[in-house]
This record gives sequence, structure tokens and C-alpha cells, in this order.
Amino acid sequence: MPTINQLVRKGRSKIGKKRKTPALQENP
Repeated sequence: MPTINQLVRKGRSKIGKKRKTPALQENP
């Protein structure tokens, strides 16, 4: 299981400019 931080990093690389990932707010 990847940690939340790892998911955030992947989300950031996709989003790029956006700092906050909307997925973090939806997922626990």
C-alpha cells in the first residue's frame, strides 16, 4: 500500500501547478 505522501507526489506530477490535490480531500 502506497503512503498518502506517495499518492500526493503522483497527483502533483499529474496536476503540476496545483499545490493541493482534490483527491486528498475526498480520500481519508
